[in-house]
Amino acid sequence: MDRYHRHIILSEIGQIGQDKLNRSKVLVVGAGGLGCPILQYLTAAGVGTIGIMDFDVVDVSNLQRQVLYGTSSLGMNKAEAAKQRLSDLNPTIEIHVYTEGLLPTNAFSVFSKYDIIVDGTDNFGSRYLINDAAVLTDKPVVYGAIYKFEGQIAVFNYQNGPTYRCLFPNPPKDDQVPNCAEVGVLGVLPGIIGSMQANEVLKIILGFNSVCSGKMLCYSAQSGETTFIELPRSETDIKKIKSNPDILSNTNYDIDCSLNNDEISFEALSDLDNIQFLDVRELQERPIIEMDNCIQIPLAQLTEESHRIDSTKKTIVFCQSGIRSLKAIEILKALKITNCKSLKHGVLEFKDQLKNTF
Repeated sequence: MDRYHRHIILSEIGQIGQDKLNRSKVLVVGAGGLGCPILQYLTAAGVGTIGIMDFDVVDVSNLQRQVLYGTSSLGMNKAEAAKQRLSDLNPTIEIHVYTEGLLPTNAFSVFSKYDIIVDGTDNFGSRYLINDAAVLTDKPVVYGAIYKFEGQIAVFNYQNGPTYRCLFPNPPKDDQVPNCAEVGVLGVLPGIIGSMQANEVLKIILGFNSVCSGKMLCYSAQSGETTFIELPRSETDIKKIKSNPDILSNTNYDIDCSLNNDEISFEALSDLDNIQFLDVRELQERPIIEMDNCIQIPLAQLTEESHRIDSTKKTIVFCQSGIRSLKAIEILKALKITNCKSLKHGVLEFKDQLKNTF
Protein backbone atom coordinates (compact mmCIF):
# COMPACT_ATOMS: atom_id res chain seq x y z
CA MET A 1 0.00 0.00 0.00
CA ASP A 2 2.80 2.44 0.86
CA ARG A 3 4.79 1.76 -2.31
CA TYR A 4 1.87 2.32 -4.69
CA HIS A 5 -0.17 4.75 -2.57
CA ARG A 6 0.04 7.58 -5.13
CA HIS A 7 -1.39 5.25 -7.76
CA ILE A 8 -4.11 3.79 -5.59
CA ILE A 9 -5.52 7.17 -4.55
CA LEU A 10 -6.07 8.06 -8.21
CA SER A 11 -9.71 7.29 -8.94
CA GLU A 12 -8.77 6.24 -12.49
CA ILE A 13 -6.45 3.53 -11.11
CA GLY A 14 -7.33 2.55 -7.56
CA GLN A 15 -6.53 -0.84 -6.05
CA ILE A 16 -8.11 -2.63 -9.02
CA GLY A 17 -5.84 -0.84 -11.47
CA GLN A 18 -2.75 -1.44 -9.37
CA ASP A 19 -3.62 -5.13 -9.21
CA LYS A 20 -3.78 -5.12 -13.02
CA LEU A 21 -0.27 -3.66 -13.13
CA ASN A 22 1.00 -6.25 -10.65
CA ARG A 23 -0.45 -9.10 -12.74
CA SER A 24 0.89 -7.82 -16.07
CA LYS A 25 3.91 -9.16 -17.94
CA VAL A 26 5.94 -6.82 -20.14
CA LEU A 27 8.99 -7.58 -22.29
CA VAL A 28 11.38 -4.72 -23.08
CA VAL A 29 13.61 -5.46 -26.06
CA GLY A 30 16.68 -3.27 -25.82
CA ALA A 31 18.09 -1.83 -22.59
CA GLY A 32 19.76 1.20 -24.14
CA GLY A 33 18.72 4.84 -24.40
CA LEU A 34 15.00 4.11 -24.71
CA GLY A 35 15.03 0.97 -22.61
CA CYS A 36 16.49 2.65 -19.52
CA PRO A 37 13.59 5.04 -18.78
CA ILE A 38 11.05 2.45 -19.92
CA LEU A 39 12.41 -0.09 -17.47
CA GLN A 40 12.74 2.38 -14.61
CA TYR A 41 9.16 3.60 -14.77
CA LEU A 42 7.58 0.19 -15.38
CA THR A 43 9.53 -1.20 -12.43
CA ALA A 44 8.57 1.71 -10.18
CA ALA A 45 4.93 1.42 -11.28
CA GLY A 46 4.79 -2.18 -10.10
CA VAL A 47 4.49 -4.09 -13.35
CA GLY A 48 4.61 -7.58 -11.89
CA THR A 49 6.85 -9.35 -14.41
CA ILE A 50 9.39 -7.60 -16.60
CA GLY A 51 11.62 -9.21 -19.22
CA ILE A 52 14.82 -7.48 -20.32
CA MET A 53 16.39 -8.57 -23.58
CA ASP A 54 19.79 -7.20 -24.66
CA PHE A 55 23.06 -8.81 -25.76
CA ASP A 56 25.17 -5.61 -25.58
CA VAL A 57 27.53 -4.48 -22.82
CA VAL A 58 27.71 -1.09 -21.12
CA ASP A 59 30.24 1.26 -22.70
CA VAL A 60 31.38 4.66 -21.44
CA SER A 61 29.80 6.27 -24.52
CA ASN A 62 26.39 5.01 -23.29
CA LEU A 63 26.44 6.99 -20.06
CA GLN A 64 25.54 10.28 -21.79
CA ARG A 65 21.94 9.07 -22.13
CA GLN A 66 21.55 5.57 -20.64
CA VAL A 67 21.00 6.78 -17.09
CA LEU A 68 20.21 3.38 -15.63
CA TYR A 69 23.96 2.63 -15.61
CA GLY A 70 27.02 4.07 -13.92
CA THR A 71 30.77 3.78 -14.15
CA SER A 72 30.61 0.60 -12.08
CA SER A 73 28.44 -0.97 -14.82
CA LEU A 74 31.07 -0.65 -17.56
CA GLY A 75 31.71 -3.96 -19.31
CA MET A 76 28.59 -5.61 -17.87
CA ASN A 77 25.83 -7.02 -20.02
CA LYS A 78 23.13 -4.34 -20.18
CA ALA A 79 20.29 -6.67 -19.26
CA GLU A 80 22.17 -7.97 -16.22
CA ALA A 81 23.24 -4.47 -15.16
CA ALA A 82 19.68 -3.22 -15.57
CA LYS A 83 18.29 -6.02 -13.41
CA GLN A 84 20.80 -5.24 -10.68
CA ARG A 85 19.67 -1.62 -10.49
CA LEU A 86 15.95 -2.32 -10.95
CA SER A 87 15.90 -5.01 -8.27
CA ASP A 88 17.02 -2.37 -5.81
CA LEU A 89 14.35 0.03 -7.08
CA ASN A 90 11.56 -2.53 -6.61
CA PRO A 91 12.41 -5.95 -5.12
CA THR A 92 8.73 -7.02 -5.08
CA ILE A 93 8.52 -7.78 -8.82
CA GLU A 94 9.97 -10.52 -11.04
CA ILE A 95 12.67 -9.58 -13.54
CA HIS A 96 13.82 -12.02 -16.22
CA VAL A 97 16.98 -11.44 -18.24
CA TYR A 98 17.71 -12.55 -21.81
CA THR A 99 21.36 -11.86 -22.58
CA GLU A 100 21.35 -13.54 -25.99
CA GLY A 101 19.30 -10.76 -27.56
CA LEU A 102 16.35 -11.10 -29.92
CA LEU A 103 16.71 -13.74 -32.64
CA PRO A 104 14.33 -15.38 -35.13
CA THR A 105 14.90 -18.62 -33.22
CA ASN A 106 13.78 -17.29 -29.83
CA ALA A 107 11.34 -14.47 -30.65
CA PHE A 108 8.18 -16.59 -30.79
CA SER A 109 8.83 -18.54 -27.60
CA VAL A 110 9.84 -15.48 -25.58
CA PHE A 111 7.03 -13.23 -26.83
CA SER A 112 4.47 -15.89 -25.92
CA LYS A 113 5.31 -15.42 -22.24
CA TYR A 114 4.40 -11.72 -22.11
CA ASP A 115 1.33 -9.51 -22.53
CA ILE A 116 3.01 -6.47 -24.11
CA ILE A 117 6.22 -6.02 -26.09
CA VAL A 118 8.14 -2.74 -25.88
CA ASP A 119 10.52 -1.89 -28.71
CA GLY A 120 13.57 -0.13 -27.33
CA THR A 121 15.87 -1.14 -30.20
CA ASP A 122 17.84 1.10 -32.54
CA ASN A 123 17.91 -0.79 -35.84
CA PHE A 124 15.45 -1.74 -38.55
CA GLY A 125 16.19 -5.46 -38.51
CA SER A 126 15.09 -5.79 -34.89
CA ARG A 127 11.99 -3.66 -35.49
CA TYR A 128 10.79 -5.89 -38.32
CA LEU A 129 11.53 -9.02 -36.29
CA ILE A 130 9.61 -7.60 -33.31
CA ASN A 131 6.70 -6.71 -35.57
CA ASP A 132 6.45 -10.10 -37.25
CA ALA A 133 6.79 -12.07 -34.01
CA ALA A 134 4.20 -9.84 -32.32
CA VAL A 135 1.71 -10.35 -35.14
CA LEU A 136 2.16 -14.13 -34.97
CA THR A 137 1.75 -14.16 -31.17
CA ASP A 138 -0.96 -11.46 -31.18
CA LYS A 139 0.90 -9.07 -28.86
CA PRO A 140 0.72 -5.26 -28.90
CA VAL A 141 4.01 -3.46 -29.52
CA VAL A 142 4.89 -0.09 -27.99
CA TYR A 143 7.30 1.46 -30.47
CA GLY A 144 9.76 4.30 -30.05
CA ALA A 145 12.53 5.78 -32.19
CA ILE A 146 14.92 8.72 -31.87
CA TYR A 147 17.06 10.73 -34.30
CA LYS A 148 19.19 13.73 -33.29
CA PHE A 149 16.54 15.98 -31.65
CA GLU A 150 13.41 14.17 -32.81
CA GLY A 151 11.48 11.20 -31.51
CA GLN A 152 8.48 9.06 -32.42
CA ILE A 153 6.14 6.78 -30.50
CA ALA A 154 3.26 4.56 -31.59
CA VAL A 155 1.43 1.43 -30.49
CA PHE A 156 1.24 -1.29 -33.13
CA ASN A 157 -0.87 -4.43 -33.44
CA TYR A 158 -3.28 -3.24 -30.75
CA GLN A 159 -6.99 -4.08 -31.03
CA ASN A 160 -6.92 -4.49 -34.82
CA GLY A 161 -4.80 -1.41 -35.27
CA PRO A 162 -1.95 -1.02 -37.79
CA THR A 163 1.39 -2.78 -37.50
CA TYR A 164 4.93 -1.56 -38.13
CA ARG A 165 4.83 -3.05 -41.62
CA CYS A 166 1.68 -1.06 -42.37
CA LEU A 167 3.84 2.04 -41.90
CA PHE A 168 7.06 0.70 -43.42
CA PRO A 169 6.27 -2.33 -45.65
CA ASN A 170 9.87 -2.60 -46.84
CA PRO A 171 13.15 -1.90 -45.03
CA PRO A 172 15.49 0.85 -46.27
CA LYS A 173 18.72 0.16 -48.07
CA ASP A 174 21.77 -0.34 -45.87
CA ASP A 175 23.50 2.88 -46.96
CA GLN A 176 20.39 4.89 -46.10
CA VAL A 177 20.30 3.82 -42.46
CA PRO A 178 21.68 6.32 -39.91
CA ASN A 179 22.14 5.63 -36.21
CA CYS A 180 22.97 7.67 -33.13
CA ALA A 181 26.61 6.56 -33.23
CA GLU A 182 26.93 8.30 -36.60
CA VAL A 183 24.72 11.37 -36.26
CA GLY A 184 24.47 11.88 -32.51
CA VAL A 185 21.46 12.25 -30.24
CA LEU A 186 20.50 14.78 -27.55
CA GLY A 187 21.02 12.99 -24.22
CA VAL A 188 17.60 13.83 -22.75
CA LEU A 189 15.65 12.78 -25.86
CA PRO A 190 15.59 9.01 -25.19
CA GLY A 191 14.50 9.82 -21.64
CA ILE A 192 11.53 11.78 -22.97
CA ILE A 193 10.53 9.25 -25.63
CA GLY A 194 11.16 6.25 -23.37
CA SER A 195 8.97 7.79 -20.67
CA MET A 196 6.22 8.26 -23.24
CA GLN A 197 6.55 4.60 -24.20
CA ALA A 198 6.25 3.56 -20.55
CA ASN A 199 3.12 5.71 -20.34
CA GLU A 200 1.58 3.88 -23.31
CA VAL A 201 2.29 0.54 -21.61
CA LEU A 202 0.49 1.69 -18.47
CA LYS A 203 -2.45 2.97 -20.53
CA ILE A 204 -2.80 -0.41 -22.24
CA ILE A 205 -2.69 -2.33 -18.95
CA LEU A 206 -5.14 0.01 -17.23
CA GLY A 207 -7.55 -0.06 -20.16
CA PHE A 208 -7.48 3.65 -20.95
CA ASN A 209 -9.14 4.50 -24.27
CA SER A 210 -6.49 6.98 -25.42
CA VAL A 211 -3.78 4.53 -26.48
CA CYS A 212 -1.58 5.85 -29.32
CA SER A 213 -2.80 3.27 -31.85
CA GLY A 214 -3.61 4.17 -35.44
CA LYS A 215 -1.41 7.24 -35.17
CA MET A 216 2.18 8.23 -34.50
CA LEU A 217 3.27 10.95 -32.11
CA CYS A 218 6.26 12.96 -33.35
CA TYR A 219 8.18 15.12 -30.87
CA SER A 220 10.86 17.78 -31.39
CA ALA A 221 13.20 18.41 -28.46
CA GLN A 222 14.32 21.68 -30.07
CA SER A 223 10.89 23.28 -30.46
CA GLY A 224 8.95 21.26 -27.90
CA GLU A 225 6.25 20.68 -30.50
CA THR A 226 4.29 17.46 -30.87
CA THR A 227 2.38 16.40 -33.96
CA PHE A 228 0.33 13.34 -34.82
CA ILE A 229 0.37 11.37 -38.07
CA GLU A 230 -2.53 9.06 -38.89
CA LEU A 231 -1.51 5.46 -39.62
CA PRO A 232 -3.87 3.26 -41.68
CA ARG A 233 -4.04 -0.51 -41.25
CA SER A 234 -2.88 -2.54 -44.25
CA GLU A 235 -4.70 -5.86 -44.37
CA THR A 236 -2.43 -6.99 -47.20
CA ASP A 237 0.78 -6.55 -45.22
CA ILE A 238 -0.69 -8.16 -42.10
CA LYS A 239 -2.06 -11.11 -44.08
CA LYS A 240 1.41 -11.78 -45.51
CA ILE A 241 2.67 -12.41 -41.97
CA LYS A 242 -0.28 -14.35 -40.60
CA SER A 243 -0.43 -16.63 -43.64
CA ASN A 244 3.26 -17.45 -43.31
CA PRO A 245 3.96 -19.04 -39.90
CA ASP A 246 7.54 -19.74 -40.99
CA ILE A 247 8.28 -16.09 -41.73
CA LEU A 248 10.65 -15.76 -38.76
CA SER A 249 12.91 -18.53 -40.00
CA ASN A 250 12.62 -17.63 -43.69
CA THR A 251 13.28 -13.88 -43.43
CA ASN A 252 16.69 -12.21 -43.29
CA TYR A 253 16.39 -9.66 -40.48
CA ASP A 254 20.07 -8.71 -40.66
CA ILE A 255 19.04 -5.55 -42.50
CA ASP A 256 21.50 -3.05 -41.14
CA CYS A 257 24.64 -5.10 -41.28
CA SER A 258 24.58 -7.30 -44.35
CA LEU A 259 28.03 -7.64 -45.87
CA ASN A 260 28.38 -6.24 -49.40
CA ASN A 261 31.35 -6.32 -51.73
CA ASP A 262 32.80 -3.12 -50.28
CA GLU A 263 32.86 -4.49 -46.71
CA ILE A 264 35.19 -6.76 -44.83
CA SER A 265 34.58 -8.45 -41.50
CA PHE A 266 37.02 -8.05 -38.63
CA GLU A 267 37.70 -11.79 -38.66
CA ALA A 268 38.83 -11.61 -42.29
CA LEU A 269 41.52 -9.01 -41.55
CA SER A 270 43.85 -11.69 -40.20
CA ASP A 271 44.13 -13.14 -43.70
CA LEU A 272 45.51 -9.89 -45.13
CA ASP A 273 48.98 -8.42 -45.16
CA ASN A 274 50.41 -5.06 -46.23
CA ILE A 275 47.37 -3.19 -44.91
CA GLN A 276 46.78 0.30 -43.60
CA PHE A 277 43.80 1.66 -41.68
CA LEU A 278 41.95 4.84 -42.54
CA ASP A 279 39.85 6.48 -39.82
CA VAL A 280 37.23 8.76 -41.42
CA ARG A 281 35.67 9.92 -38.14
CA GLU A 282 35.91 13.50 -36.88
CA LEU A 283 39.03 14.28 -34.86
CA GLN A 284 37.13 14.67 -31.58
CA GLU A 285 35.32 11.32 -31.79
CA ARG A 286 36.02 8.57 -29.30
CA PRO A 287 37.41 6.02 -28.79
CA ILE A 288 40.83 7.12 -30.01
CA ILE A 289 42.54 4.38 -32.02
CA GLU A 290 46.34 4.54 -31.84
CA MET A 291 48.06 2.27 -34.37
CA ASP A 292 51.26 2.81 -36.33
CA ASN A 293 49.56 1.84 -39.58
CA CYS A 294 46.51 4.10 -39.17
CA ILE A 295 45.87 7.57 -40.56
CA GLN A 296 42.88 9.80 -39.78
CA ILE A 297 41.14 11.85 -42.43
CA PRO A 298 37.60 13.06 -41.64
CA LEU A 299 35.13 12.13 -44.35
CA ALA A 300 34.55 15.75 -45.37
CA GLN A 301 38.28 16.21 -46.05
CA LEU A 302 38.86 12.89 -47.78
CA THR A 303 39.05 14.20 -51.34
CA GLU A 304 41.62 16.90 -50.64
CA GLU A 305 43.66 14.75 -48.26
CA SER A 306 43.60 11.52 -50.29
CA HIS A 307 47.29 11.96 -51.23
CA ARG A 308 48.14 10.78 -47.71
CA ILE A 309 46.85 7.29 -48.52
CA ASP A 310 49.48 4.76 -49.61
CA SER A 311 47.99 3.24 -52.77
CA THR A 312 50.41 0.30 -52.61
CA LYS A 313 48.68 -1.02 -49.49
CA LYS A 314 45.26 -2.50 -48.86
CA THR A 315 43.25 0.26 -47.15
CA ILE A 316 40.76 -0.72 -44.42
CA VAL A 317 38.41 2.20 -43.83
CA PHE A 318 36.49 2.51 -40.56
CA CYS A 319 34.17 4.88 -38.73
CA GLN A 320 31.95 4.42 -35.66
CA SER A 321 29.57 1.81 -37.04
CA GLY A 322 30.31 1.27 -40.74
CA ILE A 323 28.03 3.83 -42.42
CA ARG A 324 30.43 6.67 -43.20
CA SER A 325 33.18 4.25 -44.13
CA LEU A 326 30.99 2.90 -46.96
CA LYS A 327 30.53 6.45 -48.23
CA ALA A 328 34.31 6.89 -48.01
CA ILE A 329 34.77 3.83 -50.22
CA GLU A 330 32.63 5.49 -52.91
CA ILE A 331 34.77 8.63 -52.73
CA LEU A 332 38.00 6.66 -52.92
CA LYS A 333 36.81 4.67 -55.92
CA ALA A 334 35.96 7.90 -57.70
CA LEU A 335 39.54 8.98 -57.01
CA LYS A 336 40.78 5.72 -58.59
CA ILE A 337 41.79 4.26 -55.20
CA THR A 338 40.20 0.85 -55.49
CA ASN A 339 42.28 -1.34 -53.16
CA CYS A 340 40.07 -0.55 -50.15
CA LYS A 341 37.39 -2.10 -47.95
CA SER A 342 35.02 -0.81 -45.27
CA LEU A 343 35.23 -2.46 -41.83
CA LYS A 344 31.84 -4.04 -41.16
CA HIS A 345 30.16 -2.73 -37.97
CA GLY A 346 32.84 -0.06 -37.47
CA VAL A 347 35.23 0.64 -34.64
CA LEU A 348 32.78 0.58 -31.73
CA GLU A 349 32.47 -3.20 -31.89
CA PHE A 350 36.16 -3.94 -32.41
CA LYS A 351 38.04 -1.11 -30.69
CA ASP A 352 39.86 -3.36 -28.23
CA GLN A 353 40.71 -6.01 -30.83
CA LEU A 354 42.08 -3.39 -33.21
CA LYS A 355 44.37 -1.93 -30.55
CA ASN A 356 45.62 -5.33 -29.41
CA THR A 357 45.95 -7.01 -32.82
CA PHE A 358 47.22 -4.32 -35.14
